[in-house]
Amino acid sequence: MSGRDGASLLVDGIGELVTNSPHGDGPLGLRHDAALVIVDGRIVWVGDTRQAPAADRRLDAGGAAVLPGFVDSHAHLVFAGDRAGEFAARMAGQPYTGGGIRTTVAATRAASDDVLRAGVARLVGEALRQGTTTIEIKSGYGLTVADELRCLRIAAEFTEETTFLGAHTVPAEYASDPDGYVDLVCGQMLAQAAPYARWVDVFCERGAFDADQTRRVLLAGRAAGLGLRLHGNQLGPGPGVRLAVELGAASVDHCTHLDDADVAALAGSDTVATLLPGAEFSTRSPYPHARRLLDAGVTVALATDCNPGSSYTSSMPFCVALAVREMGMTPAEAVAAATAGGAAALRRDDLGRLAPGARADLMILDAPTHLHLAYRPGVPLVRQVLRNGVPL
Repeated sequence: MSGRDGASLLVDGIGELVTNSPHGDGPLGLRHDAALVIVDGRIVWVGDTRQAPAADRRLDAGGAAVLPGFVDSHAHLVFAGDRAGEFAARMAGQPYTGGGIRTTVAATRAASDDVLRAGVARLVGEALRQGTTTIEIKSGYGLTVADELRCLRIAAEFTEETTFLGAHTVPAEYASDPDGYVDLVCGQMLAQAAPYARWVDVFCERGAFDADQTRRVLLAGRAAGLGLRLHGNQLGPGPGVRLAVELGAASVDHCTHLDDADVAALAGSDTVATLLPGAEFSTRSPYPHARRLLDAGVTVALATDCNPGSSYTSSMPFCVALAVREMGMTPAEAVAAATAGGAAALRRDDLGRLAPGARADLMILDAPTHLHLAYRPGVPLVRQVLRNGVPL
């Protein structure tokens, strides 16, 4: 069964369809007793089941809920090694500082391409089975020209949303010369990485890169043709959010510690605030105040931040449940943030919605409504996934 061979595929018997379009009820654009038609990987028709046109093939949703595929716009999947001991120490009371990144850098540098590739394949497969049809993948665990390049090459085998994060932390060999490392990132490393990346990102945080260093890297990335992303305001207040807005970044991620000026800056921009509740769960840190952002009119995305140190989850349903339970979001707001919000964070208008012209990325739940994603946390509710119109 395929929706990409010129044949049409009808998905009908949909009890609740989340369209994320204005042609439905409420903020999710809900339709009931719905159907959609896919041709060549795109949605060409959405409407009531009883009005559905004839199609070459049919997939009966059996009264279940159908949602757009999750868009995970922040993930660090190219790495080797394990930091379970670090997690155990945090659970015993040790605070999170971000310093463990260097542990993963050492393991990643020592790993073969095949080991790194197998790790990415495993995590992408996990995510896909849980409804994630688009995932952004960052470099950032190589921190040499050769290792950042190979990490991006491997990432590009799995997604078109690749991000150069050479400015993740200052590696040990540059500990006494962080500005020298920024020179390398902005020069030879960026030149080698840019052909394999769509985005450039910086960890703008105490213990990583300050505002001036962050600005240098982002401006160099923009000059190389890359879009801008930024890690900001995770460990405490800082300049990251307002710098992201000033430079027109597509997204600023974490946004845990915000003041009124940060919220106002985001509300007056098209920079998406991407929240990563898996990181707060895994570090026992305060959760971002999503309600404050939403009430101010900020566009919010949810993503996993999947990485071996501070958020080793590939599960967007888990992040949706955390956002509802811990961050003041309604189930509808969390689902929208995990789909349409993620698409906005990647500046993609073909993802995160189920409407004519959109890419046919969707999931069928073993549930009658999207509410069950938060209502039944930890339960594997994704029955089937279609990506580019192809049932997987």
